[in-house]
Amino acid sequence: MKGFISGLPKVELHLHLEGTLEPELMFTLAERNNVILPYSSIESLKAAYQFHDLQAFLDIYYQGALVLQTEQDFYDLTYAYLKRCKEEHIIHTEVFFDPQIHTQTGTPFDTVTGGVTRALKDGEANLGITSGLIMCFLRDLSEDEAIETLKQAILYKDDIVAVGLDSSESGNPPEKFERVFAMARNTGFKTVAHAGEEGSADYIWGAINALKVDRIDHGVRCSDDPKLVDYLVEHQLPLTVCPLSNVQLNVFDDIAHHNIVDLLKQGVLVTINSDDPAYFGGYLNENYLAVAEAFDLTKQEVARFSENAIKASFLSDEKKQLLQQKLEHYLDIQFRPII
Repeated sequence: MKGFISGLPKVELHLHLEGTLEPELMFTLAERNNVILPYSSIESLKAAYQFHDLQAFLDIYYQGALVLQTEQDFYDLTYAYLKRCKEEHIIHTEVFFDPQIHTQTGTPFDTVTGGVTRALKDGEANLGITSGLIMCFLRDLSEDEAIETLKQAILYKDDIVAVGLDSSESGNPPEKFERVFAMARNTGFKTVAHAGEEGSADYIWGAINALKVDRIDHGVRCSDDPKLVDYLVEHQLPLTVCPLSNVQLNVFDDIAHHNIVDLLKQGVLVTINSDDPAYFGGYLNENYLAVAEAFDLTKQEVARFSENAIKASFLSDEKKQLLQQKLEHYLDIQFRPII
């Protein structure tokens, strides 16, 4: 199974670029930019990755992001993730970035976006990995601040495919951002939102009804509302689920208690993703393998997650068909009878 997953053509739809900041790169960039980290070594930093909830994680996440200051920093961060994609046979990725984390501390929006977009273009040219860029609003900030960020994003309309909503759900329901999401849709952006991770199923309904999203990020609390599950199945509204992240943040106490396979069997368009892999101890292959082993899945069942991710992507129908053909070619070779 490990070899099958390793070679399986995959698509990742829930990945925060800032969450791929490995400790080694964090220390390198801190030295480059004269940033003093409150950790004496890479080992002491890794030891701090014991998160009890989302806010505990975000505190370290935002602290680490302070080392990202120049366009080259954002390029190096993004390209390092794309090289990992190449190793893991991720053929398309749609990545989140959080410009407000950086603009709050004085790094210009253009610096952030310029470095990321340049790396994504080089990743397609040099590594053959296609990508889409999703700009997220921080839900713990105001909607007016989100609107100002959206105005800057419009200048990068050719590079940014969608807008999203992340950070702590607690006290920050989707309805808080109804105006800015309407503005984004009217501008032509696709929309996604984190909902139903620490928040209740009502937050998922809010993302659907108030924000009119094209995808739900996480969404695992949908199981608390059978009518919501029925809606997700009927409308094939995708969920971008992050199993190891959910366990690390105590959304589920063990991978064996996760609901992702139940949702798959009910017909929800559910996908596997890695969220913030540098912090949660697993990139996409590790997430696939953890689910496959915990639920004793067949290779055909594992492949359904990849097929779902292709369907859920923001690619054109023509490009989706090309990725589907790559997947089917791989599966044909894997299941070809040995004569």
